[in-house]
Amino acid sequence: MAMTEERAPGSLRRTLLLYLGGLLAVFAVVLLFAAREYGQRAANRSYDHLLVSSALSIADSVALVDGQWQVDLPYAALDLLSMAEEDRVFYRIADSRGALITGYPDLPASPQLADGRPQLFDAGYSGETVRFVVVARSFAAASAQGEVQVQVGQTRRAREALAQEMVNRALLAIGVLSALALALVAFGVHRAFRPLVRVERELSRREPSDLKPLDARVPREMDQMVGALNRFMERLSSSNETLRAFMADAAHQMRTPLAALRAQAQLALDEDDPQEMRRSLRAIERNATHMSRLLNQLLSDASVIHRSHLRSFATVDLAEVVHQALHEALPQAGPAPRVQLAMTNAVVSVNGDALLLREAIKNLIDNAVKYGGAGALQIALTVEAADAVLTIADHGPGIAAADAERVFERFGRGEHAPAGGAGLGLAIVKRVIDSHGGRIDLANRPEGGLVATLHLPRSNA
Repeated sequence: MAMTEERAPGSLRRTLLLYLGGLLAVFAVVLLFAAREYGQRAANRSYDHLLVSSALSIADSVALVDGQWQVDLPYAALDLLSMAEEDRVFYRIADSRGALITGYPDLPASPQLADGRPQLFDAGYSGETVRFVVVARSFAAASAQGEVQVQVGQTRRAREALAQEMVNRALLAIGVLSALALALVAFGVHRAFRPLVRVERELSRREPSDLKPLDARVPREMDQMVGALNRFMERLSSSNETLRAFMADAAHQMRTPLAALRAQAQLALDEDDPQEMRRSLRAIERNATHMSRLLNQLLSDASVIHRSHLRSFATVDLAEVVHQALHEALPQAGPAPRVQLAMTNAVVSVNGDALLLREAIKNLIDNAVKYGGAGALQIALTVEAADAVLTIADHGPGIAAADAERVFERFGRGEHAPAGGAGLGLAIVKRVIDSHGGRIDLANRPEGGLVATLHLPRSNA
């Protein structure tokens, strides 16, 4: 089955420039169309004004004399329109019945006049589009009265050339402004990414062991990212320190039993007396057992450190975990200790790592079995408010008040603790309970014995 690789994200700088450049391009196109529309309207207004003025001037030159129409055509009015060399001018004067008085007889008919105001329209004539205006003028005399319509037309070449010139100038201005805006955007994006470059340079110049927080001043939008990076480096630094401490402690703790084991083996090889040789072999066996227990405790401690950092928590049935830990912690060979188990009938769920919790409870039960005297081991699981409470009580010598805090340190043991322990059990328990947001309390019973109480927050699920 072919594996599909997720496509790597592109350049953020290129993406910003692409989107911002596209936005500028859209604005430029919109401005170009707006400039074109404005240019056409402005050219039409200018030339329409000349066209209407020319038509009104011609209308003023018409007179009704003895019932006859007389026209003294003001050529200056037509010359004003013909100042645009590429344009042609057409005119027609007709009476109210449409009878031609003078001018071009085949000019296109005009729309119906509205309220006697000049009527402007476009129509095709002589193979091109012509802009026309029609004005009407009424005359009244003692002998007669009448009305004439003056129609003047001009081709659109000059006005279109004017509109195009305005568009070209607007296009030049839009192009210059767009280029400047794009350059400003590129400069702004470059400046915006400078803090990222500073962070990158600071990280690249550091030694692998340098995990101190970043002190680069960054914009507010990058505060969360830099803060998350600093918290990550803080966790990594803490993990490295824990690992270094573990390696140093492990090397120190293993060196002594290994040296003793080697010395006793050498002594056994040099012995000729079978009894002394057996005594040396028994000492080797005791040291090997102690070293095996120490090694198991160290591996358990390393596993707890690793899984505590992972925090792969889920809803766990604490009663089931207690039963599993009890089954694994009780010795399989030899006489089994008496156990008094009191479990609540309610479902006790906590949010945590079942393996870590089982390991912590196993260490408590193991300590109680080894150092708890001949009495019964008492285990109780109850619920108090929002906490699950697990108590493990024995009948041993208890713990001195001065040792109450020291026993939670790695390789820390009570002053009067029996020989053979590694000093890691309660440290493992403390690390597990702390990673689950709980607490552990140790107290001596009046009648003798130690009570270890675990408080763990209950899960809402």
